[in-house]
Amino acid sequence: MKQEPVNNRVPLSQARRVVVKLGTGLLCGARGQFNQSRMESLVSDLALLKQERQLVLVSSGAIGAGVGRLGLARRPRTIPEKQAAAAVGQCVLMQQYERLFSPRGLIVAQVLLTRYDIMDRERYLNASYTFEALLSQGVVPVVNENDTVAVEEIRFGDNDNLAAHVACLVDADLVILLTDQDGFYKQIPSPGRAGELIPEIAEITPEIEALAGGRGSTLATGGMETKIQAARITMTAGIPLVIASGLKAGTIQRVVNGEAVGTLFMPGVGRMQSRKHWIAFSSPVQGWIYVDQGAAGAILNKGKSLLPSGILGVEGEFAAGTVVGVADQDGRELGRGISNYSSWAINLIRGHKSAEIKAIIGYHDYDEVIHRDNLAVMAGEQVI
Repeated sequence: MKQEPVNNRVPLSQARRVVVKLGTGLLCGARGQFNQSRMESLVSDLALLKQERQLVLVSSGAIGAGVGRLGLARRPRTIPEKQAAAAVGQCVLMQQYERLFSPRGLIVAQVLLTRYDIMDRERYLNASYTFEALLSQGVVPVVNENDTVAVEEIRFGDNDNLAAHVACLVDADLVILLTDQDGFYKQIPSPGRAGELIPEIAEITPEIEALAGGRGSTLATGGMETKIQAARITMTAGIPLVIASGLKAGTIQRVVNGEAVGTLFMPGVGRMQSRKHWIAFSSPVQGWIYVDQGAAGAILNKGKSLLPSGILGVEGEFAAGTVVGVADQDGRELGRGISNYSSWAINLIRGHKSAEIKAIIGYHDYDEVIHRDNLAVMAGEQVI
């Protein structure tokens, strides 16, 4: 008996909470002026989505709008120039959204984030509670990076990655990245040559990364490369992501109806808990722990904690309570977790049994170097 092919788009129609990202190239022209007709069309589609689902809008365009309002001839290059343009442009951007959403009976809220808000566990939780309160009251949060205070060390770098982090933060069911292309192409269309769109991607391979190319427009900071980075986060977190065209009216509704539009990056098996979202994607890795084959198998296949007996070595200096990466002896990343011991202590107890910890370092706070509850496994399709 012939088995019917699985339609991976059907689950998208069941998404309750959706994150939609709009890029600068969709909203602004080359000199930072808003494309009013396109914004009207996009907000009309977003309002229709909001009728049946919760919506979080991640919107670029603040710096681009600032460029237009200030009459600058080019995108700012220095951080102070970017911050000044963002400060001006963010007001303009929110005025536009208030003007467009309000007649449709929808309230918008401005939410500005930096990577510090994601890296710090307390601030991460506070942001999560704020989103929950806004969504429970039917508000549309409009999220952007806080470019007025962000510097290179704390920047998300682009709103594709910001959208992925926000999706994890709010426990979204779907992410839609709207761009000026129909999706992710194996062969980009050009005059006299038809494009070859990839409808679904189950794994981000080196070949997919190579196809991603470079940056976007003169005002935008992203491109397909950053969208691939965002997809890697959502796929590992168990959240589907679709790249589709924002130039065509009705695209959002077609995506959530489960139609074969754009490129779907299929989620891994299972969903990470919120705490493990933060461990895996939001907190910077302070060092690395390398484990033997037995420990790697126990972590990946048996759901075990990391014990000192399976540790081969440590890279970097870190304190107890910080997030570290865990890799096998070949350097393949297995996951990330919160270490119960410092790098100094782990170097001394590695290869030993837990019962020997106190005799070696003088104290024995935990049997595990990383407890399973604080370990986000990220290898292959495992998402635990």
